[in-house]
Amino acid sequence: MLSPLPVRDGLNPTRLVLPHDDATVARCPTSYAWLLDRFPDDRTRLREKVAAGEVVTGRGTPITPDTPYEPRGLLFLYRDPPRDEPAVPFEPEILHHDADLLVVDKPHFLATMPRGRWIRNTVLVRLRATLDLPELSPAHRLDRPTAGVLVLTVRREVRGAYQTLFQERRVRKVYEAVAPLHDDLSVATPVTVRSRIVKHRGTAPAQEVPGAPNAESRITLVARDEARGLGLYRLEPHTGKTHQLRLHMASLGVPILHDPFWPVLREDVADDFARPLQLLARAVEFRDPLDGALRRFESRRSLDIDGALPSGTAERQVVLR
Repeated sequence: MLSPLPVRDGLNPTRLVLPHDDATVARCPTSYAWLLDRFPDDRTRLREKVAAGEVVTGRGTPITPDTPYEPRGLLFLYRDPPRDEPAVPFEPEILHHDADLLVVDKPHFLATMPRGRWIRNTVLVRLRATLDLPELSPAHRLDRPTAGVLVLTVRREVRGAYQTLFQERRVRKVYEAVAPLHDDLSVATPVTVRSRIVKHRGTAPAQEVPGAPNAESRITLVARDEARGLGLYRLEPHTGKTHQLRLHMASLGVPILHDPFWPVLREDVADDFARPLQLLARAVEFRDPLDGALRRFESRRSLDIDGALPSGTAERQVVLR
């Protein structure tokens, strides 16, 4: 269902579904009572929003303290972004823009869309606001620590067609990563890794578990830096599970440089902008679902491994040739 409230400052309104269980219906005679019961820590702001007419039903009618409770009904309102949202001093670079698509080069540390602690400091919210594109929506996602090519749709009418391309794996994606060299791996690449990956709610990293494989990645060592014991790897995911490439590299014994999850989990550690995860979505390629044209977009970024080296070493960049 379309929201009766427009995008504001790049943010969608929040949609709330009123429960229909007997206990809730008996306890909350009005929608206002349910709001205060459901979000006790936000009662002051909710009272202000209702008084200002900023909480509406699915029909777009502002609620009042007397609006009857409607099981399975919808409420829409704008949630306040967190005041302590961490700043991200990097901007996405536009690679392509037409009537249907916006393709950007996403920097490390900037989330694709609002989630968790990051709301305004996301690609989606920033670009909606700066480019005045309220219907902008990602066709796929990149993890917040990962940089590179990100495809977004400009109009609601074409969103489904492009999102389906990614969902049905009809997009060729090529990533690059800097990771340690491994003697056994160096003579075995390219290697195809298949495993079963699950992501449990409430846990930060995904996990490999026994069972039928649902994730597949092709990994190739394409450049070596013997002096530093580092290699540049080309990664081609055939599926799109959460943390797939990071987990598959770690399972081979070559975890990607500066990964906060592997080989050792480092949760809730402040971002170190000098040591980004050395993973880059280098290119995407697909047959356009609207006109059949072949589309290819490539990142202009490079992986800088200097942060992994001892102090005093010369600057160095590793770029796929």
